[in-house]
Amino acid sequence: MNPTTFIFDLDGTLIDSLVDLGTTTNAVLEACGFPIHPIDRYRTLVGDGVRVLFQRALPVGVREDESILDSCIAQFHERYEKSWDRTTLPYPGIDAMLDRLVADRHRLAVLSNKPHPFTVACVERFFPSHPWGAVLGSSPELPKKPDPAGVFSIVSEMKTVPEKCYYLGDTNTDMWTARAAGCIAIGVTWGFRPAEELLSSGAHHIIDHPAELFGILPAADPKP
Repeated sequence: MNPTTFIFDLDGTLIDSLVDLGTTTNAVLEACGFPIHPIDRYRTLVGDGVRVLFQRALPVGVREDESILDSCIAQFHERYEKSWDRTTLPYPGIDAMLDRLVADRHRLAVLSNKPHPFTVACVERFFPSHPWGAVLGSSPELPKKPDPAGVFSIVSEMKTVPEKCYYLGDTNTDMWTARAAGCIAIGVTWGFRPAEELLSSGAHHIIDHPAELFGILPAADPKP
C-alpha cells in the first residue's frame, strides 16, 4: 500500500492510564467531600474530556453546578500534573507496532480529549523516538471529539485527506469521530471499552492486539 497516516487516540489506545486518571479523580472527589469510585468504573467515565469526566463522576444534583465543576477541574489539573505518569505505561506491543508503521513509511499522529499540555507530555515521555506528524489534545480553540474538527486540523497540517487515514481508538467517541471525519475506524479492545460498543458505534475493524493491525492493511509496496 502507499504510505498513509495513522491517527491514534491516546488514553486506552496507546497508553494504559486508567489508574492514574482514576486515582487523581478520586483524590479530587474525596477532597471535596464526594463519594469516590472503584478504579475499574473509570473505564466508562473517561474519554470525553475532564469536564465530562466530572459530570459523570460527581453525584446527581451536584454535577450540574458549574462552580463545583470548575473547582474540580482546576484541582484535577493541579494534581494530575504531579501524578500523571506514576503507573501509566504504553500497552504491550504498541512500540513494536509504531516501529513497524514507521519502517513501512507511514505517518503518525495523536488526537486526544486529554488536555493538550498533558497529551504532549505523554507522547514526549513514552514515545520520544517516533516521528509524530501532529499531536493534538483538548483546547478551548478546538471542539472535542466526537466533533471531527481535530481530525480535519491534523490532516490539514499533514497535507493529506481523511480518506487516506486510519483512526485507532478504544471508545464509542473515537469511532464516531473517525466516521464523522471520513477515516477508516479501527476499534481496539485492549483499552477501556468492549468490542460490542466499538462495533455498534461504527468500527470498520476490531483488533485485540497491536500486531493485528497489519493483518487488516493492504500489503506494503516494495521498498525502493
